Amino acid sequence: MSELTYTEPGLTDPGADNWSAAPAGFGRYERTVVLGHGDAMWVFAAGEVLRWGVKRRSGFRVCPDVAVSEGAEYQISFGWGRFVVREPVRVVAVVAREERCGFAYGTLRGHPVCGEEAFIVHRDEAGAVFLTLRSLTRPAPSGLWRVAFPVLLVAQRFFRRRYLHALQSTVAAPRSLVRVALCGQTGHRDPGR
Repeated sequence: MSELTYTEPGLTDPGADNWSAAPAGFGRYERTVVLGHGDAMWVFAAGEVLRWGVKRRSGFRVCPDVAVSEGAEYQISFGWGRFVVREPVRVVAVVAREERCGFAYGTLRGHPVCGEEAFIVHRDEAGAVFLTLRSLTRPAPSGLWRVAFPVLLVAQRFFRRRYLHALQSTVAAPRSLVRVALCGQTGHRDPGR
């Protein structure tokens, strides 16, 4: 197993409603957007977030093509033609509750930056569904990427906007029965109820 580029995995705390971590030396970011309302949106968003949907819908490739699993390592990549940026990561936390689903991944050696990022889908009692993005970022510990850190911050802002809109699409759910996958629970539910 590869070594994380920072010492405290889980700092973005995807299971917590309120996030207070602010470790020295890291840029801290948190933003929440409304995705929509109702069971169909929840089923869609919860399923997508746990299968890397935010990253994939923002133009990234994730290998292996499997759902997130705590402790598993993945290779995220983005690029065109011969220019490909590779981001080795490890999932450091997964939350899968009826009202909150998501995960955090930490950077491994070779990643362009150092830190952690979390994608969290959650809903309130009124049925509103939200996506929260949390990240802690600092320059990579070594290598050429360290020199390029100011440029990487610009790219990060661009991709954050894409992340926040990645799941904001029309949910085409049938009005009859919808197969519900509430973070590990399966069954059938009438979306009109």
